[in-house]
Amino acid sequence: MKIAIIGASGTIGKAFVENFLKSWETQKLYLFSRSDINFDDVRVSNHFIDIEDEYSIEKAASLIPDNQHLHYIIITTGVLFTHNILPEKSIKDLSYEKFSKLYAINTIGPALIAKHFIQKLNKDSKSIFAVLSARVGSISDNILGGWYSYRSSKSALNMLIKNLSIEMRRKNPNLIAVGLHPGTVKSKLSEPFSSSISNNKMFTADYSVSKMINVLENLTTEDSGKLFAWDGKEIDF
Repeated sequence: MKIAIIGASGTIGKAFVENFLKSWETQKLYLFSRSDINFDDVRVSNHFIDIEDEYSIEKAASLIPDNQHLHYIIITTGVLFTHNILPEKSIKDLSYEKFSKLYAINTIGPALIAKHFIQKLNKDSKSIFAVLSARVGSISDNILGGWYSYRSSKSALNMLIKNLSIEMRRKNPNLIAVGLHPGTVKSKLSEPFSSSISNNKMFTADYSVSKMINVLENLTTEDSGKLFAWDGKEIDF
């Protein structure tokens, strides 16, 4: 398999790389990240990308030769908070800065990656464009409220995945576009909330990724445009 992973320096991105490198079926890994990455393996090609800069995305995509015919493109980037942006508990906490930052990374970035990378996927057999989404982006599953900008950015991402799946039915019928919910993974993203999460609901990145890879391997074209949790269960938008 030939695979591109965007966000390869993050906790989940690294776990995807490590899992794929364990498989003899992995022929080539194109890794993209804004931070320095260095996986010492002849199958790995490390590259820079800034998903908030379309020129950087376009340049990154050009580094994959057109004859490579990727099997997977996996986007593991995402943001819930920064040093000065915290999830909103109330409508009083909303700000233009929060919405613009989270949409830029969680929604616009993956959309532009799709624009420039999607044609690199194989058209002759099953190929997958997968993006890390989140259960909290499900409108029907929203019980607690709050986290306005994060929830909204992930809901918009889910719509992007659905739109992409419809267009690709005409242009590349073998392509499957899906969102993946990794569960709550031990990482910088979940660290501020770990005290309120029971241990049996907090996964290691390796466990979550191994389960998500299993989901990817079992997808069919009928699953395109859907959102799946780490355990393979479909999540309603």
